[in-house]
Amino acid sequence: MRPTDEYGERRGGILERLLVRGALLLVTVAVIGALAGWTKRVGAADHVVAPDTRLLAREMGSLEQQLQATRGEVELVKLQLERANAIMANSAKYRIPADLAEDIYDIALSEGIDPALGFQLVKVESGFKANARSSMKAFGYTQLQLPTARFYDPDVTAGQLFDRETNLRIGFRFLRDLLEQFDHDMQLALVAYNRGPAKVAGILADGGDPTNGYAEVVMEGYQPLGSTAAAE
Repeated sequence: MRPTDEYGERRGGILERLLVRGALLLVTVAVIGALAGWTKRVGAADHVVAPDTRLLAREMGSLEQQLQATRGEVELVKLQLERANAIMANSAKYRIPADLAEDIYDIALSEGIDPALGFQLVKVESGFKANARSSMKAFGYTQLQLPTARFYDPDVTAGQLFDRETNLRIGFRFLRDLLEQFDHDMQLALVAYNRGPAKVAGILADGGDPTNGYAEVVMEGYQPLGSTAAAE
């Protein structure tokens, strides 16, 4: 792990602990405030010997709502921190601009693809070059051929496949569909991305082996999103 990655993870952990402590402090203050209010009411009226259960129920319900809202805010900030850390880590790992790492991460998630797999696919297909093109007339970051792209967007042009968002979105959607088609067998889905799903399906139907080494190249060093955190 690079020193910058270690520093980012340590900083994220410290921020997360501070957020949790802050949430607990807010709830504690709210509870103390509620109890103080009840004590004042008891002191002001000597005939009161027990708290109004309906009033306490309302106050406790309000406290529970505040606690749930605080927990939700903490979880949201944690997700934002995880996203920021992942974007910075992949920007450093692949030596690409942060805005490109951000788009790959966000678009992969929105299309149901593990961002870690998305980064590996773009690395192997285009070396993160927006203007990449192959002798097979494949274009852009994910090396889409026009017929494939037009299956998802009938009006798309070859020139539009050099647009970052268009290319990443269609490429990742294509990979997601291949994963579903091949029962989430990542190796077969990746081979189908490289060789074409019809060809791979035909080889399998004939009892053959369609693998050609492409999947192994994409998956080399691949770690699913969250696997490092889970291991720790």
